[in-house]
Amino acid sequence: MKFALCNEVFQHLSLEDGFSRIAEIGYQGVEIAPFTLKENPLKIEEKDADRCIEAAKSAGIEIVGLHWLMAKTEGLHLTHPDEGMRSAACEYLKKLTLLTARMSGNVIVLGSPQQRNLEHGTPYEEAFERAVTIIREVSELAGEHGVTIAVEPLSPVETSFLSSCREARRFIAAVNRPACRMHLDMKAMAHEPAGTLTTIYDHRWEVAHFHGNDVNHRGPGQGPTDLHAVARALREIKYKGWVSVEPFDYHPTAEECARISLDNLQSAFK
Repeated sequence: MKFALCNEVFQHLSLEDGFSRIAEIGYQGVEIAPFTLKENPLKIEEKDADRCIEAAKSAGIEIVGLHWLMAKTEGLHLTHPDEGMRSAACEYLKKLTLLTARMSGNVIVLGSPQQRNLEHGTPYEEAFERAVTIIREVSELAGEHGVTIAVEPLSPVETSFLSSCREARRFIAAVNRPACRMHLDMKAMAHEPAGTLTTIYDHRWEVAHFHGNDVNHRGPGQGPTDLHAVARALREIKYKGWVSVEPFDYHPTAEECARISLDNLQSAFK
């Protein structure tokens, strides 16, 4: 199993120093949040991707792909009645897809709950079809460039759209493109009615990417989730992708959180 760290954990450092620190700790890969490259992610360009390529090469780590795609953006939405906002979201996701391919990454994680939440008065099925249309178009481009769009079901606490693995599975089936697959997140799976382990087994054929964190928002192994059982389930379903650490509460410090998380993962997967 290969382990990566989401780079916003070290956003207080320069991009280059952050990548180096990630490598020094022992991670093999880095997953990038666009807002760490530009204050306004909508202005990301090829030169920003090239800077990532050089930083990763210097540090000796791989670029996994992108996540938190639409965080800290304005005017983008997947389900909004405003066609302009949906069109802008589609074009932005296409750009991120091409930048991911340029960096030799292979996944972009479609989370961004605020940019997919249902607007007041919007029927769910209308929102569903709007989002399907966008992601189908992005997935067609992604498939041409070897990039997977990993749809992230989140909990009902976080979003009103695709708030379960069941709905994400229905969404992926509706998109019906090979490049559109499932992303599983430990924090979100804790809210699944079937529980974390059953959810992993139930989606063995769909999961393309995995985030390690815990329901308390800390790193893997820093909360109540049985990380060893999760590792055993991933081995049993023969999951071959990355496990990227995505904590939200960097306890006790960003660096210690990163180190503890990796130690916990290595122990669990040993």
